[in-house]
Amino acid sequence: MTDACKVLMIFPLFNANSFWNYKEACDLAGARYPAAPLGLVTVAAMLPQHWQIRLVNRNTEDLTDADLDWADMVMTGGMLPQRNDALHIIAQCHARGKPVVVGGPDVTSSPPLYSAANFQVLGEAEEIMDDFVAAWRSGARQGVFEAPMGKTDVTKSPLPRFDLLKLDQYLHVGVQFSRGCPFSCEFCDIIELYGRVPRTKTNEQVMAELDALYALGYRGHVDFVDDNLIGNKKALKKFLPDLKHWQEEKKFPFEFSTEASINLADDADLLRSLADTNFFAVFVGIESPDTDSLVLMQKKQNTRRSLQQSIETIHKAGIFVNAGFIVGFDSEKGSVAAGMIECIEDTSIPVCMVGLLYALPTTQLTRRLLAEGRLFSGSEQTQSGDQCTAGLNFETKRPRRDVLNDYRTVLKTIYDPVAYFGRVRRLGRMLGRKRSHRMIKGDLRSFMRLVLRIHRAGPGTTGAFWRMMLDCALHNPKALPYVVMTSALYLHLGPFARQVVSEIDGEIENVDTGHWQAPPMLKPVPAALVPA
Repeated sequence: MTDACKVLMIFPLFNANSFWNYKEACDLAGARYPAAPLGLVTVAAMLPQHWQIRLVNRNTEDLTDADLDWADMVMTGGMLPQRNDALHIIAQCHARGKPVVVGGPDVTSSPPLYSAANFQVLGEAEEIMDDFVAAWRSGARQGVFEAPMGKTDVTKSPLPRFDLLKLDQYLHVGVQFSRGCPFSCEFCDIIELYGRVPRTKTNEQVMAELDALYALGYRGHVDFVDDNLIGNKKALKKFLPDLKHWQEEKKFPFEFSTEASINLADDADLLRSLADTNFFAVFVGIESPDTDSLVLMQKKQNTRRSLQQSIETIHKAGIFVNAGFIVGFDSEKGSVAAGMIECIEDTSIPVCMVGLLYALPTTQLTRRLLAEGRLFSGSEQTQSGDQCTAGLNFETKRPRRDVLNDYRTVLKTIYDPVAYFGRVRRLGRMLGRKRSHRMIKGDLRSFMRLVLRIHRAGPGTTGAFWRMMLDCALHNPKALPYVVMTSALYLHLGPFARQVVSEIDGEIENVDTGHWQAPPMLKPVPAALVPA
């Protein structure tokens, strides 16, 4: 029986070539990385209380030999863009004779790629960590522990060990209210990993998490990391009054962001409640303005409304929208660039995550492409970036060159500084903030750094920035903190878009000159025989 254990939790590096890094915005705020590793600190709370636990986030600090030498066991794992470093960590641990436990969405989707790990924890950890701990205590030094998909009772999820985090290293900290999404988008792995029936924590659980952050002295941006916050509207509407009361009692120490589907715009009462509770931003997956594409990808909820009117409704409620778009669907009949650019401009969404379609493991899309014999082999082995730079791991219906050209056209156009700050200006006029931004320590310093560095984002940026700022100051000064936030992101997004455009230009040239050849296809497998 092993009663004591030193556990080193290591959060792997995200690949540097990513839309989500926001390094310059972090630097403005004196942070090192956008988001804290909520998954690992939640797992930490499932371990025996007397075990010693340390956390090293490779995105914010160095992993040293002394860290590894201290540990009896290493726990690591994460998402697809962390795969390369997670595998490196496993090899590093083996070299020093340390057993490694790997968990998280990527190993759950692709267990064979992590066969070098001593232990695999597949699926949601709440129901199987006790089994793992018992096995470890009994002397086991390898094994696989698997939870049924989407069945975990999240009301049993423990209070995350926020005390393990160096909170000042992050732009925001996450909490979770629900898991799962009621929709069935073909390209999405959320429903495969966490199910289509959103499960919610109790109000008391989430309040306890916020209390813990507050007690640790944290103030500012808290992100609800839910796959779709409004997936269970009934539960959310019961939760928001308690959250509002908590905010009022504490004098609104937190501002919230989240992810939700576009039908949020249909519910005026819910929108009002979110705004009253101090939600200020929401990520929405728009994917495409083309109805045929939305129907093919089973995102029909986006076809039942005017996107422009829906986004305007959310903006006027005081919540600004960030959005996801994808190029490369089979249903694209011709060039989609003009329609996508028009949609982005019409909706006045500054921050748009435009990616190339990527067939993720376990999705309906991957099963279909595999059945059709169109999925490239080898694409599952490495991940060099995110869907901005590592998409199209399959044979496209349209000529590959045309898809790539549409993608680079969209990116080049929407991240031109005049276009970007034009959307920020229109957002600034629309944003119906009723509550003033809570000035926290460092806001003025961050703004001064932004003023001094805005020119670094490229020619034409400075003038476009100041015209937008003046317009917002004159027409809607309550929106100023939020247009400043959005401007800070351009320090990353402007140069990043130009870098991606340059890479895509190189890919197009390789196609034109015959230097790009399609990789071998995986052998077709009937869809019914492909594991879900």
